Amino acid sequence: MKKRILNLFAVAAVAISGVSCEKFLTVEPIDKMGADTYFKNELELELYSNGLIQSYLPTADGLGYSDYASDLFCSKTSSDYYRPGIWNSDKQTGWEVGSWRNIRRANIMLSGMTRAQGNVSEEIYNHYQGVARLWRAYFFYAKVQNFGNVPWIDHALDIEDEVLYKTQDDREYVMHQILEDLNFACKNLSTDTKFDGVINKWVALAFKSRVCLYEGTFRKYHKVNPSTNVAWNNQHGTANDFLTECVAASDELMKSGVFSLHSSYYDLFHNTNIASSPEAIWWSDYDGGELNRMHELTWVVNSSTYDQQVSPTKLMMNHYLNLDGTPITHEGKVSINDEFTGRDLRLLACVHHPGYEYTKTNGEKLLKQTNTTYTYNFYQNVKFSIEMEENYSKGKNDNDYPILRYGEVLLNYAEAKAELNNGTLSKEDWDKTIGALRARAGVVNIYPDGGWDCGWLKAYYGNLSNILTEIRRERTVELLAEGLRVQDLYRWKLGPRIVERQTNNQGWQGIWVPKDMVGGMEYNGGKYTFTNTKPEAGLGYNVTGSTADQNHSFSEGDHGFLIYNYKLEWKDRNYVRPIPQTALNVNKNLVQNYGW
Repeated sequence: MKKRILNLFAVAAVAISGVSCEKFLTVEPIDKMGADTYFKNELELELYSNGLIQSYLPTADGLGYSDYASDLFCSKTSSDYYRPGIWNSDKQTGWEVGSWRNIRRANIMLSGMTRAQGNVSEEIYNHYQGVARLWRAYFFYAKVQNFGNVPWIDHALDIEDEVLYKTQDDREYVMHQILEDLNFACKNLSTDTKFDGVINKWVALAFKSRVCLYEGTFRKYHKVNPSTNVAWNNQHGTANDFLTECVAASDELMKSGVFSLHSSYYDLFHNTNIASSPEAIWWSDYDGGELNRMHELTWVVNSSTYDQQVSPTKLMMNHYLNLDGTPITHEGKVSINDEFTGRDLRLLACVHHPGYEYTKTNGEKLLKQTNTTYTYNFYQNVKFSIEMEENYSKGKNDNDYPILRYGEVLLNYAEAKAELNNGTLSKEDWDKTIGALRARAGVVNIYPDGGWDCGWLKAYYGNLSNILTEIRRERTVELLAEGLRVQDLYRWKLGPRIVERQTNNQGWQGIWVPKDMVGGMEYNGGKYTFTNTKPEAGLGYNVTGSTADQNHSFSEGDHGFLIYNYKLEWKDRNYVRPIPQTALNVNKNLVQNYGW
């Protein structure tokens, strides 16, 4: 199957109608050929669909980076979007002509493919119509997440089309249209294995599961449309309607028997051939040989020069349960050398820990020390990172990246069903979703009924039921660094958590440093210092709060949690981004989002 996917990225070798696929896969050749000269047969439908995959398949870099601007990661250069007084409509992008081209290309296919009717079977025709409609739904969903109200466009526009200058449609209408596209795709896309790894029925069901959970919970926890600050009109479906659709899509995929959890959580994210995984529904394929298609997720966490320089936070660490199924009780006040003992195995798969090794070019394995020049609170993310010396030097790696996977579908099902049932979930549903994920992680499955103590998590997530609190916690650790955290916080109306960070907006909380370890902490063969003197490169922090790029302090004055100080600010307008000023200048019918 991997060979098939690689071939999709090598279609430039194929020629159709005298036009190379390399040229075909841009919008311009379609325009030049004329709208009435293409989409006449199955081959042309397939090639165009493959071109959409080539152009718009989500990348590991794009998905992996997005979580780094959440409450779970510390960053030297956090998103300007949350910095006081920085962001405005002049800085915003995402409305320029190029950003709408993807939607146009989906609409070109939908308009043009009518010429294939009679030349292909109804089954094949509906499959490719489903492909185009899924892509359109995918692109519009991203627009809604960014801007809320957006113009719904269901046909290919020309330069004289009046729709170019229409105002935004209401978010509820746009999401209704997205759901219609997804329902068509779920009903008509093929389950033939020849479509594995591209767009098929399972991709549609998994994506519908994600979209409907997002919109259902967004409507539930936001009482008004953030684009207008006006209450939802519910003319195009309610929050519960979307949650019900999420349950239905998730349930259908779960009952299909096609997918199951990968046996090893670690292997799932360090695998160069995820096509063989029973958990992979849709993925971004990377290959270091034939096509030299690589990503940078090793470099981003192993470089002192990369812009982000991200590190997991103590907040993230505290989300992981003990192996006996109980939450931690020490609030993280334990040396890093002991912090990983008896914890959820997913923690070891995601964070650099005592005994962690890397492989030298000659094959020798050595303990990997933490380099404090690019770990701003000492913790280091290792999820998706290939720990080999050669990967550090070239800053590239070729492990595949899951876009949609079965584990997420289980979480979607559990959350949507609990939301529909006043915060409760049957023991049967719990066991086949959350319980299954915990079993893989080596964690004892405890059903969190009335006697369960969720500790600080309950307040953090809004004083919900024990069930919903634990589902949110489980989602946090299972989907870490997979590009969903920011939007999860947005839909739960917990955007302020991004800037609060359990430190009263003073910065990110890192490791606990006991008083007797401030002057020298042994860890993985290195000795680290946390003093007001400049440390040896990569082996400590200047904890004074006085330098420009290493603004560190301790929570207890002379010891405690290592704090990387960085000022952020939240305003409720942040739930949707401003319409770019350039777009407002061109189209006077557009309305700026509320608060911007």
